[in-house]
Amino acid sequence: MIEVEHLSKIYGSAPAIQDVTFKVEPGEILGFLGPNGAGKTTTMRILAGYLPATSGTARIAGYDVHENSMAIRRRIGYLPETPPLYREMTVEGFLHFVARIKGVVAGDRTERVNWTMERCNLTQKRKILIRKLSKGFRQRVGIAQAIVHDPPAIILDEPTVGLDPRQIIDVRNLIKSLAGEHTIILSTHILPEVSMTCNRVAIINRGRIVATNSPENLMAQLAGGAGYELEVDGDAHQLQKLLQIVPGICMVELVKNPELPPNRSLIRIVNAPDAEPGRDIAAVTFGAGLGIHEMRRTRVTLEDVFLELTTREQPLEPLDDEIEESDVTANAASGGEE
Repeated sequence: MIEVEHLSKIYGSAPAIQDVTFKVEPGEILGFLGPNGAGKTTTMRILAGYLPATSGTARIAGYDVHENSMAIRRRIGYLPETPPLYREMTVEGFLHFVARIKGVVAGDRTERVNWTMERCNLTQKRKILIRKLSKGFRQRVGIAQAIVHDPPAIILDEPTVGLDPRQIIDVRNLIKSLAGEHTIILSTHILPEVSMTCNRVAIINRGRIVATNSPENLMAQLAGGAGYELEVDGDAHQLQKLLQIVPGICMVELVKNPELPPNRSLIRIVNAPDAEPGRDIAAVTFGAGLGIHEMRRTRVTLEDVFLELTTREQPLEPLDDEIEESDVTANAASGGEE
């Protein structure tokens, strides 16, 4: 549905994005992540037709963004970080206005506006001036104007910024309900949102894509920090030696924690990505005569992945299935020639 290939945007001699390549399958939600200034908004503006690229191509629903700008605008819904709202209009009046300028046939507008207000839970606010709405409801109106013409692709730039936890949950559920019928690119700084909302993630850093995959696969690729933390009574040094020879355990370290009572120690254990040594850890600890006060599993989070990928120098190597998919696409584009 959305294909971006070698996209670059240069201001003078300063590149905003460089060689950006990714794609979004029909019905998928892609989380687009990156630090401030990494190039997220630039990429989204290019896809929305508001900003020309310096080089590269981008296609939405088969149309080239640069060559078919008007066709693209009819097929996308775009919500910038600040929703484009006319605050002196009512919710219903504004959505009728947007439907008209986005080319919805006159006979279909009322039905489309009513459907959109119901989908975005705005029916009870239809006669309210937009300026009188809470920020959460204004954000809903922003999403409503992006979908009122039923576009196949939706681009949302920080749709939950500044919202309270209840409003974030409401907007998240709304976005998830749009998946399947629409292909969505979602830019956000709230990393838990990505795990709970998105099928795949593209991480951009310093204008370049450093990883694309599902959140689960990205965390699996960087699972070097997965393991256990153990709070015990007794001779922790002896236990450390015993645990180091347990199969599947890569590292055992004693962690200084001045808040622990005397004779109690904290042990951090890192295991191999495919190992589950929890039962053996408990058996060795009890066998050594130590008491367990607490044993908890530690896992790599999307935040860990994000921090590592936006501080390392090289992009994350793709998984084998990603390499095969890329090779097939390149081979098809070249007509099968070597």
